[in-house]
Amino acid sequence: MNASVTPPLDVKLMNTTALVLLIGFCVLGAVTAARWVSRLPVFDIAGISVVGDVSHNSALNLRANVAPRLGGTFFTVDLARVRAAFEAVPWVRNAVVRRDFPNRLVVRLQEHQAVAYWVAESDLRLINSYGEVFEANVGEVEQDMLPRLSGPEGQSADVLAMHAALAPLFEAVELGLEQLDMSSRGSWRAGLDSGASIEMGRGNAAEVSARVQRFLKTVTQVTSRYGRRMNSIESADLRHENGYALKLRGVTTTVAESRKKSQS
Repeated sequence: MNASVTPPLDVKLMNTTALVLLIGFCVLGAVTAARWVSRLPVFDIAGISVVGDVSHNSALNLRANVAPRLGGTFFTVDLARVRAAFEAVPWVRNAVVRRDFPNRLVVRLQEHQAVAYWVAESDLRLINSYGEVFEANVGEVEQDMLPRLSGPEGQSADVLAMHAALAPLFEAVELGLEQLDMSSRGSWRAGLDSGASIEMGRGNAAEVSARVQRFLKTVTQVTSRYGRRMNSIESADLRHENGYALKLRGVTTTVAESRKKSQS
């Protein structure tokens, strides 16, 4: 039997080095070829399919506005940049972009659903169903009447949640909650469609709702005593611990109180 001959160490090193170089050249060649192929005109973006919510932006207008801002081919286009371009369009809340081989993109859109106005000083914006404030043409709002909400920056979701808790309470007595304001100190004020202003004080939704419920359960007795209806309420202050202050249109106790003082 012939004994196997072990190659010298320097020969092993040379063989290993040659193998590493060969692999490196192959990888480099593959990368270069892939880059060249990815830039072929056949892979240029030939079209964009827009699906999902397009109530406020037609697919044609979206493509016309976004396409000039795109660059690259099917393989090299920056999907994050494409998504950002679509999400910069008014009314678009979210865009999901995927490639459609060999040269198209598919974009699925989610639009904002406006549920209220957000009033900040002289600026009028919109709030979506997630409580997010967004910029859009308020003239394009489809609903006839939306509530007007206001509060500190970043509190739009809390104000919307409070409106959702209080609106059914007022609707039960045929009053609409048209406006809800949260002060910088966390105090709540409601504006009704009858013109009434209701000061409700501080607290979370459960606390303020309980205060409003107590008020609505007894206020009809007060208004009927003076021959008035609920829509005659001008203002109310619910911040008193054991009651509330109420002002009715056309009703005053100033004269009666003056007479009592003069007789005493």
